[in-house]
Amino acid sequence: MRSPLLRWGLGALALVILLGLLRAKPWAPRPEEKKAEERETLAVGFLPVTCHLTCPVTDYGSKTSRLTRFESQRFTDFPTMVETVKSGRLDATFMIAPLAMKLREQGVQVKIAYLGHRDGSTVIVRKDLPVKSLADLKGRTFAIPSKYSNQNLVIRKLMKDEGVDPADIRFVEMPPPDMPGALASKAIDAYFVGEPHAARAELDGSGRVLYHAKDIWPRFISCVLVVTEKLIAERPAVVKDLVRGIAESGEWAETHRTDAARLVSPYFRQDEKLVRYVLTQPPDRVSYRMLTPNDDEMQRIADMGLEAGILERRLDVRGLVDRQFIPPDIAEAHIEMPASDAQP
Repeated sequence: MRSPLLRWGLGALALVILLGLLRAKPWAPRPEEKKAEERETLAVGFLPVTCHLTCPVTDYGSKTSRLTRFESQRFTDFPTMVETVKSGRLDATFMIAPLAMKLREQGVQVKIAYLGHRDGSTVIVRKDLPVKSLADLKGRTFAIPSKYSNQNLVIRKLMKDEGVDPADIRFVEMPPPDMPGALASKAIDAYFVGEPHAARAELDGSGRVLYHAKDIWPRFISCVLVVTEKLIAERPAVVKDLVRGIAESGEWAETHRTDAARLVSPYFRQDEKLVRYVLTQPPDRVSYRMLTPNDDEMQRIADMGLEAGILERRLDVRGLVDRQFIPPDIAEAHIEMPASDAQP
């Protein structure tokens, strides 16, 4: 080691070995290991209503998936959700269809990629009132979630069908969670809302069903899955995985309704008995199949929104609906139910 030439040679060799190690990074995880450890994550917005049930089911199922991890983000109202989307802090969410159309009209770059459900809304009246039709509510107070809701559009359709003058009923906008209490206190006489806020009045004995949405508008659509065009452009594989997850979660929920109630009630922060009632009484009260939107039904909603003053101009839904991510075949999601005392 006394030879300078030998020391120089050994130093150069050590340097070559070190540079090789730095380049190869043998301590780093292999590509497949990195994919498993650092899989992509996406937040998906939802409200605690059965129209959005497939969102928490997809969240739960993706916890053990090797694909994208979908983290459901719970909101309590649509205005907050909309502002989160507009600010760029949320790229995927469930929301009522007319509101998605209004966002598009306002220039927010969003697309409808899938539906949240079919049916699943109910007209409830006070149990002590001898009401048999909408016409019997003349002079009464009727609550709807908002002017942007599909419930508003359906009631307008029903008034036309039954020849009821809109001026004969006093319509008020009210947050859905407040409706059962308002009915019980007789502050309102009827309301139309997505579940489980209708079933709550049934179970506490203050209200009864006047109409199910499916009886007024078969295959009724209230909520849709909205994604931003930015997400589609930058992470199309994630969007495809999300739509597949929602579709497969819906198929699972159709055949595992009591399990679905147990699974989502902690996400909803609602009584499991209430959610189970909605999903089983009757079983077709809300459906999670046939969730591919077609242009005719979406255009009908848009045109009704224009007539109702929700939209300012006619919207061509062909620029709003994007079906490229919908799977041709829908399998049932593989869901391993948690222990009865465990939380999702």
